Amino acid sequence: MRYRLLLPLLPLLCCLLALPAWAERLVEIPTRPGATMRFLLLEPPGPARANLILLAGGEGLLKLSASGELGAGKGNFLVRTRQGWADMGFRVAVADAPSDMPRGLLGDFRESPEHAADIAAVSGYLRQGAALPVWLAGTSRGTTSAAAVALNRPDAADGLLLTSSIDSGRGSLAGLPLERLAIPVLMIQHRRDECRASRPGNLGPVVDRLRADAPRELMLLDGGKSEGDPCQPWAWHGYNGIESRALGLAGAWMLAHGRH
Repeated sequence: MRYRLLLPLLPLLCCLLALPAWAERLVEIPTRPGATMRFLLLEPPGPARANLILLAGGEGLLKLSASGELGAGKGNFLVRTRQGWADMGFRVAVADAPSDMPRGLLGDFRESPEHAADIAAVSGYLRQGAALPVWLAGTSRGTTSAAAVALNRPDAADGLLLTSSIDSGRGSLAGLPLERLAIPVLMIQHRRDECRASRPGNLGPVVDRLRADAPRELMLLDGGKSEGDPCQPWAWHGYNGIESRALGLAGAWMLAHGRH
């Protein structure tokens, strides 16, 4: 396992999030009997290089309207940076909670076969549009979703990006059989994250269980600023002020380690 401490002055893609926006559209597909999923789909401005499904934290509820307006989750790290991922060449799907979970991904749903089926359906939709690797990117409680989906439905993911991982307590990565993951896994964590369930110092047992025969890396970032609740997106937990650095590092690693 490689560890890297990345300091604030690294000159990486400082203007990434200022790039011009491209169109995004709402897609709704059936995923299970009686359930549908809505997601925002963003196409890259040039040739697509990989597919990417973004999984928000908290309740994972975006309340997407029929016109594609976000009713919740706008500030989430992955949601608010979705255009930046597209600008790097990813076809991006920003996933909402399924239609039969109107209050969000509560309880142990993130680890359920139903959740895996929902995300696998989105993955299949993306593969039909572009026969490229599919990465699952989760932040905070979305990391549990990403890992659990990959374990339950190996066909759904060719790689994982886990940011601000939930590493302790119920519904954390620590409770999943991570040693079964045979795909690339990149973990990004702010070294000063103060969220009680996402402390960098708790990541050791999680990292140690990732397989050594597949690409894996933990990147520790610093810098930015922390505002409000330490578990919310404008704290270090959400890479406030260093979004472009986080995206640049993650995107380069993912595109270098994707399966083709």
